[in-house]
Amino acid sequence: MPLCTVVMPVYNVENFVAYSIQSVLNQSCGDFELLIVDDCSPDDSLKICLCFDDPRIRIIRHSQNRGLAGARNSGIRQARGEYVAFIDSDDCWEADKLRLHAEHLTQNPAVGLSFSRSAFITADGQRTRCYQMPRLTDIDAGYLFCRNPIGNGSAPVLRKELLNQIAYTADSIEGLETCYFDPELRRSEDIECWVRIALTTSWKIEGIPQPMTLYRLNEGGLSASLYQQLASWEQVVEKTRAYAPTFIRDWHKIARAYQLRYLSRQAIRLRSGQAAVSLLHKALHNHWRITLQEPTRTLVTAGAAYLLNRLPSVYERLEKRANKVIGYLQQRRIQRDLRQRQYKPATARL
Repeated sequence: MPLCTVVMPVYNVENFVAYSIQSVLNQSCGDFELLIVDDCSPDDSLKICLCFDDPRIRIIRHSQNRGLAGARNSGIRQARGEYVAFIDSDDCWEADKLRLHAEHLTQNPAVGLSFSRSAFITADGQRTRCYQMPRLTDIDAGYLFCRNPIGNGSAPVLRKELLNQIAYTADSIEGLETCYFDPELRRSEDIECWVRIALTTSWKIEGIPQPMTLYRLNEGGLSASLYQQLASWEQVVEKTRAYAPTFIRDWHKIARAYQLRYLSRQAIRLRSGQAAVSLLHKALHNHWRITLQEPTRTLVTAGAAYLLNRLPSVYERLEKRANKVIGYLQQRRIQRDLRQRQYKPATARL
């Protein structure tokens, strides 16, 4: 049996999927299987996948499109590895990704979900100077619900034991199936799963300092999709309320404010100043205390949103300079966290 199973859903990614597959095949830890799940992709993605001749690759083909959650579920059901990693087919990994996560999980038996920081790359694959820099430890359900430190679908590696623990049976296109991610969700399926893990199991969720995921920033999205993301996030709220009403009562308002602020930052990335300002206003109206809890991030978001909306040319010039400074500071923090991690003792599961 392989140590790791890598699950890669594929849909309409002919421009990127070869790079994603190659980044998996280049892993320094070669003890893995790669399950490529073709979700009825209408382009040449499957044809490109079939060009790779490697015994570690297996291709699973759907007869109908099931979305990201359904594709991940298909891969998990056939996974043979002790650890299960996910990679979106437009992202890439650094070569030591699987090795570092396997070491992290082996040395920390209480950790059930290990994630990495992520480096941003542009739509054409060029590295930017910036990273996703989430908290790495002390992640409870409330913090996870508000900020989702895991960040993206290509960052986490989970124990198969954990996934079996949260499995449930549900109706799908093919009838009754074992599910891990909610197949009814076409968006926000990852945060729903992570919150469910935090609320219903005793496993720890913890990150490693190294940015091992290369997260692609696709600029083709429309600002209207931001409101679709908000609607799907509210679906997650209702699904979580069904089994954890007290948690939702305590966390919904503030978590919604953080979600709106996150969407405001996404609108800035999409260069939609009007949407950025509107979403930020909604965030502050929903729970203005996020300004006190995270003043720097909230004020920077506000400044960027207003500047982009009023003086977009000035914003463009300032953004380039700011990214250089931010990238330098983030790299220093990564090095500091790596030094501190070297002295952290392994913890046993209770």
